[in-house]
Amino acid sequence: MSQISWQAIRGEVERRVSTGIWRPGDTIPSEAALAEEFACARATVNRALRSLAEDGMVERRRRTGTRIAPLPSPKARIPVPLLRAEVEATGAAYTYRLLRRRLAAPPALVAQRIGLRGRLVNLRALPLAGAKPYCLEERWLNPEAVPGLLDVDFATVSANEYLLAHVPLSKGTLALSAAPAGAAEAKALATGIGKPLFEMIRTTWSGTCPVTTVRLLFPPGYRLETVV
Repeated sequence: MSQISWQAIRGEVERRVSTGIWRPGDTIPSEAALAEEFACARATVNRALRSLAEDGMVERRRRTGTRIAPLPSPKARIPVPLLRAEVEATGAAYTYRLLRRRLAAPPALVAQRIGLRGRLVNLRALPLAGAKPYCLEERWLNPEAVPGLLDVDFATVSANEYLLAHVPLSKGTLALSAAPAGAAEAKALATGIGKPLFEMIRTTWSGTCPVTTVRLLFPPGYRLETVV
């Protein structure tokens, strides 16, 4: 048998997910089949799959086997909220407006956050709570991490909802701060220039592959609530 480590097997599973070989909801080969493929002990495969299950990338069930998680698990290190659910929890009707879509190279700070310098999909969107802007979203997406991304109509579905439904996000970073409203932000969020906005910057990965980085700006009065 080979000396392959469980970490290497985990990395290969993550690679197959991030490149679309295995998709959310797919049942993957059994432990015995993977042990034969990697020429290693079944216990090594078991350790790798247990690690992935702990991070919410796969779901393991007796008799039905192991499958790629169809949605991010509550065990994920960085919970990603569904903005529609946040708005509806306030009693307001949720709507979504796409302001811009383009394929472009990201600014230097964005490229540093996501670790990519090629052409990415850039979206600017405005989720609404009733008639009021809920937040302003500036998002960059990696087409290599999301199969079929270039064909998605983001005028009818938000990237937030699409990613949660189609991509198993396994890890991320989150930064929270205050930022003054510039002219464009003040206009979009119906507030004054220089007013303090709540800024949330989140970058997420599927395995080792960067998926998206997003900057959310919330108008004065926004309150963050989460379960920890």
